Amino acid sequence: MQDEAFYICDACGEEIVVPVDLSQGSRQQYVEDCPVCCRPNVVHVEIDEDGQVCVWAEPE
Repeated sequence: MQDEAFYICDACGEEIVVPVDLSQGSRQQYVEDCPVCCRPNVVHVEIDEDGQVCVWAEPE
């Protein structure tokens, strides 16, 4: 099971690594500022039944 994943910031195009907290369920959503450009992103995390993690973000 993955404990980290990444998304691409829509604003600056940088790859951002985020921790995956499995205790928060298989579908998660939260707002996080990009550590590079400081713009807020809505981060989506989905974990399927095989433990594969999919993370993507969109502008807030």
